Amino acid sequence: MTQSPLPPHVTDEPTDVPVDAPPRDDEVPRRFVEALGLPGLVDVHTHFMPKNVLDKVWAYFDAVGPLTGMEWPITYREEEDRRVELLRGFGVLAFTSMLYPHKAGMAGWLNGWAADFAARTPGCLHTATFYPEAEAAGYVDMALASGARVFKVHLQVGGFDPGDPLLDPCWGLLAEAGVPVVVHCGSGPAPGAYTGPGPIGKVLARHPRLRLIVAHMGMPEYADFLDLAERYAGVHLDTTMAFTDFSERLAPFPAEELPRLRALGDRILLGSDFPNIPYPYAHQLHALERLGLGDDWMRGVLHGNAATLFGLPLSHP
Repeated sequence: MTQSPLPPHVTDEPTDVPVDAPPRDDEVPRRFVEALGLPGLVDVHTHFMPKNVLDKVWAYFDAVGPLTGMEWPITYREEEDRRVELLRGFGVLAFTSMLYPHKAGMAGWLNGWAADFAARTPGCLHTATFYPEAEAAGYVDMALASGARVFKVHLQVGGFDPGDPLLDPCWGLLAEAGVPVVVHCGSGPAPGAYTGPGPIGKVLARHPRLRLIVAHMGMPEYADFLDLAERYAGVHLDTTMAFTDFSERLAPFPAEELPRLRALGDRILLGSDFPNIPYPYAHQLHALERLGLGDDWMRGVLHGNAATLFGLPLSHP
């Protein structure tokens, strides 16, 4: 029997629902791809990593509830092939394999795994990472030469200053190559020593052509990161977890910033944090829809902006 490309909490049964009703996962292709005339979704913030590393990430989220009282169930705790199948079932045509080291000596190994994953997984944008260590410039250059199309840096987990001199050649290589880097530099869900707009802002001042994608819209320093996007043409922001019911309880997006969010519409990219999200994938899309910023804004966020950034087809073949 062929397995349905839908998670266990949804069904294949058709329903007639109002347009403003929360969608189910199986409704995503019709409601957010077909209805907007898109060839598919481009999700710039999805996680695929070696199993032993992902298991540790999931164990961390499993422990969050008892420690903080904020439960974080992993909605898509599935095997790797199944997770890829789910994304394709949602209409995602391009996605990333966000991964990141928390100590020296990990990044080169992670980059090797990610290169292999991208080679065997159609639709995956070859992802790489780095960490402040003497070897960093060498393996970043090697990853670029092997076709890496996006990098991920996590300042909170890594606990390092993005302005570390060991990283300056890495930022320079990325700026010169025009390859985007997704950076978790906001202070959510908890501030780190080098989170917030200040440290990464110094990097941008030194490398103003850097194509920086601010993860999670810079949560909770939304306004400060919108400032950076207005100042630097290469700064983008991904929507990962922003505007969802989960995040709005913790760090609500300020309503007074919605006009700037609309004005910067060509710099906002769909991100989801799949599979490590405590709600259905469709909820992230619904959270964007209910902002009420219009179909053109949605088309750009869900597909067009990232397609332009990564050189993907802008329409159906």
